[in-house]
Amino acid sequence: MTDREDTGCVIESYGRRVVVERTGGERVPCKLKRKNLDLVAGDEVSLQFAPGDDEWTVTERLPRRNVLCRSDSRGRSESLAANLDQLGVVVAPRPACDPFVVDRYIAGARYAGIDALLIVNKLDLPADAGDLSFVEPFRALGMPVVPVSAHSGAGLQALIDRLTGRRSLLAGQSGVGKSSLLNALAGEAVRATGGLSQGSGEGRHTTVSSAILRTPWGEIADSPGVRDYAPPVVALKDVQLGFDEIASRAHECRFLDCLHLREPQCAVQAAVESGAIDPRRYESYRRLLNLTRQLDEKRGWSG
Repeated sequence: MTDREDTGCVIESYGRRVVVERTGGERVPCKLKRKNLDLVAGDEVSLQFAPGDDEWTVTERLPRRNVLCRSDSRGRSESLAANLDQLGVVVAPRPACDPFVVDRYIAGARYAGIDALLIVNKLDLPADAGDLSFVEPFRALGMPVVPVSAHSGAGLQALIDRLTGRRSLLAGQSGVGKSSLLNALAGEAVRATGGLSQGSGEGRHTTVSSAILRTPWGEIADSPGVRDYAPPVVALKDVQLGFDEIASRAHECRFLDCLHLREPQCAVQAAVESGAIDPRRYESYRRLLNLTRQLDEKRGWSG
């Protein structure tokens, strides 16, 4: 008997184990040929079923179109999902969302060349349930903002219209209702859902793996809820690429390598002073610049 070979897409990833959807649609659990084979949901892979084996083996990861990454506490890059069309950042009035984490998610998408949109969940809560004023500057930038309620179903069709024909990763802080939203979109309980921690009000982590759900209208990638997120480390001059309103004005600065901090004749600083750039977003850029420096030092990377 000769080896059987095939290709497929990673549907779920559990570290050293993955579930792959083969070309014919069959989903099979697979082991990895090498320990250093970095696989996440969305990766296209080559498979082999050798004589004597009891399951398929992933032998190779095929070239990625893109990959959304994050940095760990030591500045090392970790992959979250691959071959995405867009990132949907889920926010909600409760638990209170950190707008700086939202900015960093969007910056991570920009670094990877992935489109982004904001999904405002829990519209069924009272209008004064939380402060979502940070959402308005994103609307002003032209970013799609889709209000929904996973509980009542309000806005779901508008969101589906945005997701149709695309592979979209839903990401966000713990407790914003990401898993409940995924269940509502899929029409079935595809993920376990959990309430807020009674003690702290912070969301419990209910998703334990990266996964892709195929629907009649598109594909949704899910990832674990987080309390914080840092995008991958880039060269300091490239941090601005995560902020459209800053990157678009950089060419007007006096210096080509301007970091928009204290440099003279900086078009970005002038735009902040005039109100053309939201001061909170600018502060977020400064924070990410400092975080990038810190992570850079921890991993001994220089750009």
